[in-house]
Amino acid sequence: MAKRFYKYFPWMFLFGDLSVVGFTLVISHFLVGSFIDIPKMDLSLYGVYLLMWVMVVAFRKDYKVGRATDYFFTLQRLSGSLLWFFAMIAFLWIAFQAYHLSRVFLLVNGTIMAIMLSFYRVAVHISLKQYRAKGGNYRNAVIIGKGGTSFKLARVFQQRKDFGINFIGYYDDTSSCVETRGNLSDFFNEVESMNLNLIYINERLDLPTIKKIIRYADEHYIKVKVIPGGSLQLEKNLSFSKYGDFFVINVNAIPLDHLYNRVIKRAFDIMFSLFVTLFILSWLIPLVGILIRLESKGPVFFVQLRNGENNKEFKCLKFRSMTPNDYADTRQATKNDPRVTRIGSFLRNSSLDEMPQFLNVLKGDMSIVGPRPHTVPMNETFKNQIERYNGRHKIKPGITGLAQVKGYRGEIIRSYQIRSRVRLDHFYIHNWNLWMDLKIVFQTIRELIINRENAY
Repeated sequence: MAKRFYKYFPWMFLFGDLSVVGFTLVISHFLVGSFIDIPKMDLSLYGVYLLMWVMVVAFRKDYKVGRATDYFFTLQRLSGSLLWFFAMIAFLWIAFQAYHLSRVFLLVNGTIMAIMLSFYRVAVHISLKQYRAKGGNYRNAVIIGKGGTSFKLARVFQQRKDFGINFIGYYDDTSSCVETRGNLSDFFNEVESMNLNLIYINERLDLPTIKKIIRYADEHYIKVKVIPGGSLQLEKNLSFSKYGDFFVINVNAIPLDHLYNRVIKRAFDIMFSLFVTLFILSWLIPLVGILIRLESKGPVFFVQLRNGENNKEFKCLKFRSMTPNDYADTRQATKNDPRVTRIGSFLRNSSLDEMPQFLNVLKGDMSIVGPRPHTVPMNETFKNQIERYNGRHKIKPGITGLAQVKGYRGEIIRSYQIRSRVRLDHFYIHNWNLWMDLKIVFQTIRELIINRENAY
């Protein structure tokens, strides 16, 4: 059953993908054709379009849906494939000077593809989990070496049937229980009859035994995985680095350590902030600048040193919302703060005072989404009071962030507020993906419209 599944599933997946993309072409042609004149549908051209999508999906192996991966990972892979696909389309569009093709059509089609393929891919992911939970597409696994974290892994297999891993039992020389099938000698005697797919090795086993198991597994095409001990069972994603033939475990790696993820996030930052700068800041800065200067003397922008990536200080821009004072860096704005001007009160209440920070994003000091930066004096105070506080500076600070959309924004009155911010910032840093950024942006817009309680 497993072999048949792996043989046919990629073709089923590709067929479904092609059906969705083909449907998006028809819908896009109908929608765009309702507003502008575009050439009639060229089947050969769209055939090339579909073939290129197949090439991207096959090259990136999108049909491999991991047993333990979540839906965000599936969407992240899709976003990567879409970027590759439209980069190829753009290259061919320029190389062959195919300017007769409508850019509006490509934009509309790209949007519809992203939406419909997202639903399709998540639906496939959910269906696979349900199929595996009911006993389909399972893989047989044993654990060699009981004790330590082996017991926890066995419980995971028994509780999460959607992983599709059929736990057969333990093999151990010193420990026995209901689930222990025998010692190591019994394992080598019985392994051929078990149709085994996975072997999990307890890291406490001695090196000669581990090498013997790996040699046997290599000869019989069985995957081997080592169970890290309790000291490595952290709330982090482990990764590995290779120095020649020697491997080390990276225990505090984050998604944005990878170049691909950094490029994706930076591209999103540039496109978003460039759009805001050209279509909003271009007229907002002169307008707000005039209003600020009419009410009080002083600069239009309030420039403040804040801590950024790797704790490096940068000049954070805001519209000036207060009368010039000596306490801007050390005293937080409070409700009915007498320092706040009338136009400043409006700017702060609407969060428009933060808009110049899109220029910080373009410059590269900030990101659209990330931990909110604090003033340098506040940073010095909090890092001595809050555990793991400095870890929030692993990445660029953001105009908005996960903590802000979860309600932790504005004045910090009680210690739990900053602790909650730090906890959510750490979650964001260690679980970042593009879809999380998009979700936070939409939630921020929603918060700006309906929830102004802590904006002052």
